Amino acid sequence: MAVMDTQSATASPAGVIARLRALLGGSNEASVTRRLAGTIFIIRVFSAALAYFSQILLARWMGGSDYGVYVYVWTWVLLLGSMMDFGISASAQKIIPEYRTRGEHALLRGFLSGSRWITFAVSSIVSLLLAGVVKGLSPWIDANAIVPLYIGCLTLPAFVVANTQDGIARSHDWMQLGLMPQFIVRQSLIIGLTAGAFVLGFNLGATAAMWASAAAVWIAMIGQMIVLNRRLGGHIEPGPKAYDFRGWLAVSLPILMVEGFYLLLSYTDVLVLQQFRSSEEVGVYFAVIKTLALVSFIHYAMAATTAHRFAEYHAQGDKPRLSAYVAHAIQWTFWPSLAATVLLLALGKPLLWLFGPQFVVGYDIMFIAAVGLVVRSAIGPVERLLNMLGHQHICALAYALAFVMNLVLCVMLVPRFGGHGAAAATSISLAFETVLLFWIVRRRLGLHVLAFGKR
Repeated sequence: MAVMDTQSATASPAGVIARLRALLGGSNEASVTRRLAGTIFIIRVFSAALAYFSQILLARWMGGSDYGVYVYVWTWVLLLGSMMDFGISASAQKIIPEYRTRGEHALLRGFLSGSRWITFAVSSIVSLLLAGVVKGLSPWIDANAIVPLYIGCLTLPAFVVANTQDGIARSHDWMQLGLMPQFIVRQSLIIGLTAGAFVLGFNLGATAAMWASAAAVWIAMIGQMIVLNRRLGGHIEPGPKAYDFRGWLAVSLPILMVEGFYLLLSYTDVLVLQQFRSSEEVGVYFAVIKTLALVSFIHYAMAATTAHRFAEYHAQGDKPRLSAYVAHAIQWTFWPSLAATVLLLALGKPLLWLFGPQFVVGYDIMFIAAVGLVVRSAIGPVERLLNMLGHQHICALAYALAFVMNLVLCVMLVPRFGGHGAAAATSISLAFETVLLFWIVRRRLGLHVLAFGKR
């Protein structure tokens, strides 16, 4: 069995030309992966530009305090919405390829419909319970945040279904269908709705911004559902459906633990900062994180592109192909991430100034936060590799330990050092997580998953 073309190009002109042709074309796994990852990256970069633009507008239109409340509530929506699908959006990239490989078409049809129904039903129930929690805790919650939190609860079911549909689309290599509704359509709607409210003279506070965000999430999800159903109808023959809810959950729940602890690790800094510092400082820190988001998008693009292929090659028992594919994914995660980090740090001050002159004070925080992102990129999307190969539990444990470390460090450092402490805590925790995952993959799979060094 031939292995992927992961060898380095020669330094000769012919080698450089061959390398460029390989990057831009080709039908092997490496070329296809680069094109798909490139598509995802372009979508995420364009969406980041839209999100960045929308955050700049909101920060200027709303003022520091209201913007801080909006960031706080939206962070909760992102965190909870990404966890309330039981991990099915991620496990779809394992379940769907395995059903296709084994020819289990009834189970495949059942999963494509049943996964969305179960995530919608449960997320709706949980959202109602969360609204009750907000009501019960309202005496202790900032009065300006109560209504936005209720709107956030209303947003969650649509957010969860959109995530599930994203996983289904990516498992069929429909990257644009999976990502554009969430990252392009949604952001465009948020900009359009908030701009319309501003032009019409409405008070654009945290409540109005959350209403616009909720409407954008629901509209984008429904549109994505219509297109996805049509495309699945032309791709999969009609027939009986079988539902293996227990089996789906057995695969998904450990992955949910991985995703959940990673999300907690990602959002702990903002949530702890909100408890100990002013809303204005939260807004500055959030602007810094948004500015560095380009680095994370590279990791996300490779992870989204490679996960279902890890599962497919493993199901086929093709170890040489899998090993070469993993090495390729790591190389194409680390080096572009390093280049993006250098570029963003060089342009950091003018980028932060776009939010407003007061946001430039967060420039030095960027250097601290960037360390963790670069270190994490050095092992590529190995968490997806572990999940797809059945090592979800040990991966979840690694993320849990990193989350606990981040929480403890944030509580220790944020009250005294503010955003600098939050960034330091997160970078240290990401470095710790990277070392753990490297060691786990080395011991369990026998693979060297560092972008450099002896393989």
